[in-house]
Amino acid sequence: MKLVSDPAIANKIRKMNQRVRWQDPLIAERNIDQTRLVLEDGQIDNSEFSFLVVGDSGSGKHRGHNPQRKVAELMLPHHSECRFMLHTGDVIYLVGSSEYYQQNFIQPYREFLLGGEHPQRIAYDQMIFKLPILPVLGNHDYYNLPILLSLASLTTLPIRRLLRSRLDLDVGLHGSGTGEAYARAFLDYLQAFQLPGELNNHLNQYYTAKTDTGYCLNYEPGHFTRLPNRYYTFRYGGIDFFALDSNTFNDPPPLPKTRQGDADRRILEKRREDLEQEKQQIIETSAKLRPENPSEADQLDDYHAKLSQIEEIIVDIDKQLAADKTTLTDIEQLDWLKQKLIESWNNSEVRGRVIYFHHPPYVTEATKWQQAQTLIIRDRLRGVLDAVAKEIGSLTQGRPLVDLVLNGHAHCLEHLETMDTGHADSHIHWIVCGGSGFSLRRQRIEGADLMEENRLVARSHLFIGRNGQGFQKRRPYSGLRIDVKGEGHPQFIVRPLVAEWHQRQWHDREFEPLIIE
Repeated sequence: MKLVSDPAIANKIRKMNQRVRWQDPLIAERNIDQTRLVLEDGQIDNSEFSFLVVGDSGSGKHRGHNPQRKVAELMLPHHSECRFMLHTGDVIYLVGSSEYYQQNFIQPYREFLLGGEHPQRIAYDQMIFKLPILPVLGNHDYYNLPILLSLASLTTLPIRRLLRSRLDLDVGLHGSGTGEAYARAFLDYLQAFQLPGELNNHLNQYYTAKTDTGYCLNYEPGHFTRLPNRYYTFRYGGIDFFALDSNTFNDPPPLPKTRQGDADRRILEKRREDLEQEKQQIIETSAKLRPENPSEADQLDDYHAKLSQIEEIIVDIDKQLAADKTTLTDIEQLDWLKQKLIESWNNSEVRGRVIYFHHPPYVTEATKWQQAQTLIIRDRLRGVLDAVAKEIGSLTQGRPLVDLVLNGHAHCLEHLETMDTGHADSHIHWIVCGGSGFSLRRQRIEGADLMEENRLVARSHLFIGRNGQGFQKRRPYSGLRIDVKGEGHPQFIVRPLVAEWHQRQWHDREFEPLIIE
């Protein structure tokens, strides 16, 4: 049985465009850029500032502990010194449902929210942030429930009782509505304005920030904290931040109509069949475990993690098997990124660039490093950066096109650096921050070096993820504090914030800061 359903890219784009009334005539005539915001906190011109990063956090309580809340508590001492938090996606597990925002987001991050002293009173679509949380969509934020599982959710079928009582999968009556819950929680949901004059009044009130290209949304902490679109940009302290929706350019190309392509298809189909059998075995075995027993509770956590891991691999295989000549790539968004990066490099006020999105192009986590989605995201981002490099020529003066790329999706904390890849993504620092609350993953047994056709393209300098076996198993959950230093070319001081669940107890772990220049 499929646990999740991933909507087609065309549906994701169409529905999200409707929700923000993309390029509505009233918006166009005001010269409003729907992909930009100004973070109006009175300090955006400070060249030195700090921010937080989390990702893949949106799970509820595990058996007797709550990793997401523990990571949030690690960040509390840094609130007053940080200007915002970036979230690299998968805000809500398992299927981005509005039913789980209270438990899986509002309660854990209550100190970030206006009225957070009474979190149970905060509606998921009425959140106002005291300290801005600026997310991107993860794959789970788009997922829907397959029809059969939806029916099971509404009945007392044995499979439903099994999933709820043993594996605790955070599955309710419905899925995300193809990102509907995320849109209502975080985006400026302009589709809600249907009466005459409503949209006009709203634009006059909130789209007042002046930019070099017109007007954009004014994001005011504590007052109006909405994002203009599923992908967007903002500038802070002379650093341009670009937030992307990688869910709409992660479909792999079709398998070739050749003998080798047919062989690859058979291999994928067999792998999928094996994974479905393994999934069924996990469900059956978990039914025999007792959550009240600490060691068996840990086993249930492991089975929960394994089941989610298998399901994501199946989704990746399904994308490869379903790909055909009509497979859609979000060219509009990729062109937007290209143009915005070119503009950024031609603006003397900009001194650095950070991109963040969900799916990592480079990672050594065991389940993601060679997935089709990983490789196609790498290829498409390279295409954008190569085009930018060609356009701006010597403007970089030897610097990489981007100072830092932040991702999630792989449930770990990892720092990688690309070598000479033969493309414009060379010598960039990549940080995967995807271990902030959901199940953790291990590093691949092949090690820290990533190769392409005998070329070393990337090397992992730090990997913090699940490790050890049995009673010695360690689960280090993580987030980041990043300090931006320097007046000119920025220095990024990356501080891992790690809480480790080991032998049924929490332990804070200290790591040396990473210095990125």
